[in-house]
Amino acid sequence: MQKLLHSSVIQHIPWQKISFLAAGGLLIGWLLNTPAGLLGKADAVGYAVCHRIELRSFHLGDRQFSLCARCTGQYLGAMLGFIYQLAVGLRRGGHPPRGVLAVLGALTLVWAFDGLNSFLDLFPEPFSRYSLYEPKNTLRLLTGTGLGLGLSVMLFPAFHQTVWKKWDPKPALSGFISLGGLLALGLILDLVVLTENPLILYPLALVSAAGVLVILTMVYTMVWVMLFGVENRFDSFKELAFPLAAGFTIALAQIAALDFVRYLFTGTWDGFRF
Repeated sequence: MQKLLHSSVIQHIPWQKISFLAAGGLLIGWLLNTPAGLLGKADAVGYAVCHRIELRSFHLGDRQFSLCARCTGQYLGAMLGFIYQLAVGLRRGGHPPRGVLAVLGALTLVWAFDGLNSFLDLFPEPFSRYSLYEPKNTLRLLTGTGLGLGLSVMLFPAFHQTVWKKWDPKPALSGFISLGGLLALGLILDLVVLTENPLILYPLALVSAAGVLVILTMVYTMVWVMLFGVENRFDSFKELAFPLAAGFTIALAQIAALDFVRYLFTGTWDGFRF
């Protein structure tokens, strides 16, 4: 009898309200303890995932960008990829053809190679001698964008296959024509960033930081859905609000924890210095 009463009490606890309150409390706490202004919040997001080395970042006038050049390309590329795939088909969850995946895989290898070359250049001799060419922010941006596009192409169908009750089995990128369109838009986006026009970079700084939260929220939402065994149970974003809130809460908690640990050791919101 006591067990039945205990079970009944647990079932009647308003878990969703508690979850939303926890998310709101965490968000308010994070906002109050991070640098002021929209760009300050973007810096705090970037601070959790990026080294933010000044020489390896673009600038809004005299102000350093929220993410380094490579991470800027990565998260802007991911956001562009999500928007592009949503425009093609809202709930398309099929995987692209092998040829498309091969191209995206090649872009990932280029990103890894350029990243390793850039990493070796950070250190003095004898390590820097293994750097094959002088790293540049333009290459960091381009290779980061390539990786970001690939991440979006993998995460987009995985999310739909996990959460929706009804999803379209067709791939959002059905072949090289659709892939070419996405790559062309990515190149245009990079050219816009390379103008370093503050009026353009200001909103892009916010979008790139938002990309970090979007990716983490999607990943943790899928994890939450799978852990609680409610895959393919949702018909609308309204029904998905609770899992999304849970995913966002975990994502923000991760960012807040990384911010705290990094600030604890460095005592500054600035990037690493070498």
